Amino acid sequence: MGQAIAGRQRARIDGDFVVFLIGARLQLRHPIRSFGDLGGRRGMKHMLDHLTKHPEKGLLGFEMGFPTIVQYWRSFDHLEAFARDQDDPHSVAWRNYWKRVGQDNRTGIWHETYLVRADEYEAVYANMPPFGLGKAGSLEPLSQDSRARLRIRQKA
Repeated sequence: MGQAIAGRQRARIDGDFVVFLIGARLQLRHPIRSFGDLGGRRGMKHMLDHLTKHPEKGLLGFEMGFPTIVQYWRSFDHLEAFARDQDDPHSVAWRNYWKRVGQDNRTGIWHETYLVRADEYEAVYANMPPFGLGKAGSLEPLSQDSRARLRIRQKA
């Protein structure tokens, strides 16, 4: 994690964006098999490395967690294009998952997609380095009297 910024900061992103949550359920008795089911070394980390090298694909940023990863995308169109493009690493990992696992419930995957309209969100950080939405976009200081109800309605 980077250098902490003293005080309270607000995250800002210009325009609409997408929050994409993705995670996995591993079979704890067989973690190596689950790791393979999820693509192994060509799985999520490989995909995120690819997207980081190609910002034109639309990934604004991400926070790697376990078992959930939070991703911020410029638009749903960008996210969908990456998921469907045969030249991007997602389609190979997805096909391999279904070949390996199919209907077997040994390793599960899930995702949730949220379309966020401009200025209809709030993200506040206190004494934190750039993180989450603040790392995907930018940070600006908040005044001491700033309140959530006012920030969420505040237009850029």
